[in-house]
Amino acid sequence: MIQRRKVIIGAVGIAAAATTAAAAGCSSSGQADDATGWVEPAANVDQVVAAPVRMSVTPADGDTGVSPVKPIVVSAADGKLQSVTVTAGKAKIDGAMQDDGTWRSTDDLAYGKKYKVTVTAADSAGKTTTEETTFTTLKPENIARVTFQANGMLALKEGRTYGAGQPVIVAFSRAVNKKAAEKAIEIKTLPAVKGKFYWKDDKTVHWRPAKYWAAGTTVKVSVGMFGVKLGKTTYGAKNVSTNFRIGRQLIAVSDNRTHLTKVYIDGKLVRTMKSSLGKGGGTTGANGERISYWTAGGPHVVLGKKRRHTMSSASYGVTDPKDPNYYVTENIQFCTRISYSGEYLHAAPWNNSLGRANLSHGCINLSTADAKWVYNNFLVGDIVDVKNTPRELPIWNGLGDWTVPFDRYGS
Repeated sequence: MIQRRKVIIGAVGIAAAATTAAAAGCSSSGQADDATGWVEPAANVDQVVAAPVRMSVTPADGDTGVSPVKPIVVSAADGKLQSVTVTAGKAKIDGAMQDDGTWRSTDDLAYGKKYKVTVTAADSAGKTTTEETTFTTLKPENIARVTFQANGMLALKEGRTYGAGQPVIVAFSRAVNKKAAEKAIEIKTLPAVKGKFYWKDDKTVHWRPAKYWAAGTTVKVSVGMFGVKLGKTTYGAKNVSTNFRIGRQLIAVSDNRTHLTKVYIDGKLVRTMKSSLGKGGGTTGANGERISYWTAGGPHVVLGKKRRHTMSSASYGVTDPKDPNYYVTENIQFCTRISYSGEYLHAAPWNNSLGRANLSHGCINLSTADAKWVYNNFLVGDIVDVKNTPRELPIWNGLGDWTVPFDRYGS
């Protein structure tokens, strides 16, 4: 019986609970209205809030002294880049999207400019945000420019053909740090050869291979110096390049003892010319300098040519008309220059000792026919090697680069 009572009480409890539930569901009038009175409980829905997009720009906002070759890099975290615009006044810098989703500039910047970077990016919900940053590039105190020279008297002409002795010559407009400058210079040749730098002074550097250039060699020179520090306060103005070609390999050998000049093209003797070289001895110039009348020995490089030229002893320091070594000779024909001090191969129809004796003041005298042939056939950069003379050509007198053994040539 006790157990049965427990069951009855439990049933009553359930009924009461049901009654209470029914009462809770009644309308305000007390009438049950299952169709309109029942209110569904609100669903528990989590609302997704997009993380704000975070944009990053390098160089950073407010940076100064920025290298103009340093790329601008823009990225967006928790979002996607929509557009990037970089301007400096009216100038616009181009760029491109990268595979990793960043934007990178493709143009070099300029020195001493303020750049504005405008970036628009969208978050994961598509909401866009635009931000602006600015930075300023460095403004060098000094700028170094470059010219390419065939020699100290002639500019190198891009794409032209030169002789087998033509060194690469890079001339900076102001003194530079030599190591930094050499690092900025790239020289590519075909066929490939190794070479060395020789600095004539703090502004001018030469480069040559171990041996004369082979016929047909192509030479490409690039100086990547924009944005490069070339000195304490000096930067490179801009990147520059040039190229030239070596023609046939012409080497003339002028012998002070035999009084002959022989011309070899690609190793084959093509012409033998009777010559008269420097008479030897010397004198003292107007400023007390010692002047030698020996033709300088060693490999010379052709510097240029003149159809007619007036030669005077005053050009090297003998200025007194009473001096027995004084002279002025006008309209000398077919002049091919091989040194800065005034050594030429030229026509000397007055010299009756061609092939027999040395009577000149240092030039290589030739017949008019031979001088004309030289004038018409020699290129700037060709080699004229003078043998058996007691005076050597200094490296600075013209292009004396080949007078120095390669193991002692520059660096």
